Amino acid sequence: MVDNSHLSDKAKEDLMLVQRALENGDPRAFNELMARHRDPVYFMLNEKVNGNKELAKELTIEAFGKAFNKLQYYTPKFAFSTWLYSIAKNNLIDYLRKKKLTTVSLSNMFDSDEENAQVLQIPADILNPEGEFEKKQRIKILRKIVEQLNPNYRTLVKLRYFKEYTYDEIAQELKIPLGTVKAQLHRSREQLFKILSGSQEKI
Repeated sequence: MVDNSHLSDKAKEDLMLVQRALENGDPRAFNELMARHRDPVYFMLNEKVNGNKELAKELTIEAFGKAFNKLQYYTPKFAFSTWLYSIAKNNLIDYLRKKKLTTVSLSNMFDSDEENAQVLQIPADILNPEGEFEKKQRIKILRKIVEQLNPNYRTLVKLRYFKEYTYDEIAQELKIPLGTVKAQLHRSREQLFKILSGSQEKI
């Protein structure tokens, strides 16, 4: 048995949820992990992107998707929250590099005092040969959550997060104005965030 005596009570509860998610694929365990950590991850990212709430929400959803995709690599050497924050931070760095944004210096970005604030490097291609399998697993997990969305938003979310379409590509695919795509994705993210936080209220 792995020694987890160094973990806080909250971290031990997270570990139990991770084990349930891995052993049984229990969607309730995934939902509970998201409900427990959604807000801290979101607020951390929101601060790093200078209050761009929509971008922070999108990056939060991506961070959970990547974390669940690599969940088998988590070990209780660190708290689950520390591991999750490192994935969220690395995902943000990747985004900023791709978009060539100049919001803040990357070298000074992550000097905060979050819990156990070590930045753990998660290689982008940990299991390159199994990359397609891992992607399918991530989509399977997220699909269970997306199915809880209002039907009007499911197609948009699937195109954006499963097929990784750009806003322009979604507009072309669905033959709707770009502004409509942005507005509906905004509302779908709001609803998704309610689901992630444990509220089933429909928008």
